[in-house]
Amino acid sequence: MRLPSTRTLRAFLLAARTGSFKHAAHQLCLTPSAVSYRVKALEEAVGVQLFRRGVREVTLTEAGCTYFGAIDALFKHLDTATRELRSRYGRRSLRVRVAPFFASEFLLPRLGRLSADHSDLDLRIDTDGSRTAGSGEADASIVLGSGPWSDVQSLRLCGESYVPACAPALVVHRPIRAVDELNRHTLLVHAAREDAWERWAHAAGFEAPRPRKRVCFDTLSELAHAAEQGIGVGLIPMPLGVERLRARSLLQLFDHALETPESYFLLHKREAAARPQIAVFRAWLLREIGSVASERRAPLGAREPKQALPGARTLPTTLAAS
Repeated sequence: MRLPSTRTLRAFLLAARTGSFKHAAHQLCLTPSAVSYRVKALEEAVGVQLFRRGVREVTLTEAGCTYFGAIDALFKHLDTATRELRSRYGRRSLRVRVAPFFASEFLLPRLGRLSADHSDLDLRIDTDGSRTAGSGEADASIVLGSGPWSDVQSLRLCGESYVPACAPALVVHRPIRAVDELNRHTLLVHAAREDAWERWAHAAGFEAPRPRKRVCFDTLSELAHAAEQGIGVGLIPMPLGVERLRARSLLQLFDHALETPESYFLLHKREAAARPQIAVFRAWLLREIGSVASERRAPLGAREPKQALPGARTLPTTLAAS
């Protein structure tokens, strides 16, 4: 019997994990129709229907569930064997799953320094934040959460808080000197934290803003970019967003920050702690985090004064290695 190709099996695995040909296509850098074609080719090769097709999602049949369990285990075993082979006989490699905003604001701008310092380290970055290092696919993960996590070793990298900010040009003709003046502007909202503005106002001792308009974004990166373009006022994550303030593409409006119980953590399997790749990446992260902490304490230069709210406090430096 002729075995199915790895291309069709890979498409099947990703579609099964995500429940969507579209999401699988994004990870494979293909079109959804190409993924559908590969899955169909696999079904014809094995002579069994593996998915039930819906309008927006696909679900595994009973046969598909059985096949997925076997193929998933096979690919994980192949992946482990390949990484061990490379680790022992070839170049060092590290696969890191990173929360999207951490990747865009912190990791990607600094990859040049990592490559320069460790030219023999091949890095693969995945910004799918739905799984962690415990999933068997990533060597390490950088996630936003509060833990605890079982069966993995965790290292806290930095906390997260939110400050209101906008493009400087937005307040030239309609300045924001008090919280109620936010109502004259569009507020930008992150879909995962739709009540963030209400929480921020409550913590500051004010009524929740009632803006003329709200615009909701799926990702924090989209929200921050929209704020820079003058679309509205957004709650920008700190300290990762501090470079946008330093570059003056965003202006912080008030001192008060919405503190959260969440932090960014580096996670990896306990047995992987001694791997040279993990040790190198961990040490590099701590050095870079330390440099950002120093920058966060440094003055941001001349700019419009922030408005102090009753009971407000200066933003703390939330970066801490522990």
